Amino acid sequence: MAERARGLRRMGEREHSRGAVPPRPDDARSGGGPVLEAFGLRHSFGAAEVLSGVDLAVADGEVLGLVGPNGSGKTTALRILHREIVPGAGRVLLEGRDLAELSGRERARRIAVMAQELSGEVPLSVADVVLLGRIPHSGTFGGSGAEDRRIAAEALESAGAVHLARRGFGHLSGGEKQRVLIARALAQQPRLLLMDEPTNHLDIGSQHHVLQVVRERGLATIVVLHDLNLAARYCDRVIVLDRGRVHAVGAPAQALTAELVAATYDVRVEHATAEDGTVQLLFRGRESTALPRDERDR
Repeated sequence: MAERARGLRRMGEREHSRGAVPPRPDDARSGGGPVLEAFGLRHSFGAAEVLSGVDLAVADGEVLGLVGPNGSGKTTALRILHREIVPGAGRVLLEGRDLAELSGRERARRIAVMAQELSGEVPLSVADVVLLGRIPHSGTFGGSGAEDRRIAAEALESAGAVHLARRGFGHLSGGEKQRVLIARALAQQPRLLLMDEPTNHLDIGSQHHVLQVVRERGLATIVVLHDLNLAARYCDRVIVLDRGRVHAVGAPAQALTAELVAATYDVRVEHATAEDGTVQLLFRGRESTALPRDERDR
């Protein structure tokens, strides 16, 4: 493992001399057809219906944000989109093929997932964690070859994590771990990237770095976010979920209206515009100290 890590770092350093992967032009973000489409997704846990007929689609190169209060169905929808959960009703198409008809390995070759949880006690180096992304292509972890190591090195470079290659994953900070997990996802060379709250527990600088790396890579991406201002800055479109239903969809400036956000989150909110034209939201507490709408964690 140590030798593999040294090899990855050397290759990553050579890649650095050629420069980072450039971002896709903005006009390429929504020019392609849909990579993934979902129709009529419904799901319940016991008697509680979590999703109530959700439709969504993400195009090649597009970053689509899923936002909404706790319990609105965001994570459940994301888990359905890579078949971790089989929906009670509805259909998911990946590049026109029914997700249910694809084998687990076929799905892993096309969809990379960054979930919320990964134990910090993983007894692997950063280099080896990134090489895990090559398993759907090479078949076995120990069987990774020169091409797999080259791809992993490029992924580390793209994520700004090549300097971490020799470190133990469990010894990293939260922001460093997220960079490594992005590198693992990029090493997978997916058609679609799914991310569940990738900025959770990160400092402000790390939050922006993680999302900037994702945006510049130009993958079709669906990301669950709690921070609406991060969604407004880095997502091409957002879907606002509330109580398992789609309440708004569109560009952030159009979907995240002050009225909708106030009603959805029980806060007072005003729109502001940053110097670069990005809409940002200013929040204040509710007018009343009465109890907010009932908890909807599901």
